[in-house]
Formats: sequence, structure tokens, C-alpha cells
Amino acid sequence: QVQLVESGGGLVQPGGSLRLSCAASGISFSDYAMSWYRQAPGKQRELVAGITSGRSTNYADSVKGRFTISRDNAKNTVYLQMNSLKPEDTAVYYCRADHRFRLATYWGQGTQVTVSS
Repeated sequence: QVQLVESGGGLVQPGGSLRLSCAASGISFSDYAMSWYRQAPGKQRELVAGITSGRSTNYADSVKGRFTISRDNAKNTVYLQMNSLKPEDTAVYYCRADHRFRLATYWGQGTQVTVSS
């Protein structure tokens, strides 16, 4: 059974930092590109950052220079370090896994991030 479990969300003041984690089980983690998406109330889910199995990364323009995605294949975990947080970063953040060769996609259950004073 495949599971992606996010953690690390919470309430933070503007300018603060959070680190999200997504622990994967039931998959060969190193064969998957991993990404973080977010969905704010009333908005569509959007890509925040992605990292391939070869560790190439990409970011949404809105988070470049503030967020960093990384992965630890030994721990089957992907991270999202979020710095200089803004109120517009408030959303539910989801982890996603995509197999690099075949059509296999998995989602986590999401973790809430709220940026507010």
C-alpha cells in the first residue's frame, strides 16, 4: 500500500519559516519524481516545487528564492524548506509522487500552512 504522509505545517507569522516533510512508503522512492503542490481556498491546486530522481529542481515563480525542495532517498522523504513566508503562501500543501517511466501518480493527504500575524 502506497502512502505519502506530510507533516510540518502550522501557523507562522509573516517572514517566518517552516519545513514540510513528506515520508513515502510502499514505493521505490528513488524511481519517483517528487513535488509539492498547494491549494488555497477557492483556488486551483498549483505546483510549488519539484525534484526529479536525478535531483533536478524547478520552482513556481512565486516561491523562487524563498523555498527549497530537497530529498533524502535513504529516508524516503522529500522536504520543502519555506522561508520569508507571506500571507499569500497560506494553503493546504500536498506531496505528489510520479514514477519516472510509467504512469503512476500518488498524492498525500495534505498539511495546512497558515501565514498570519
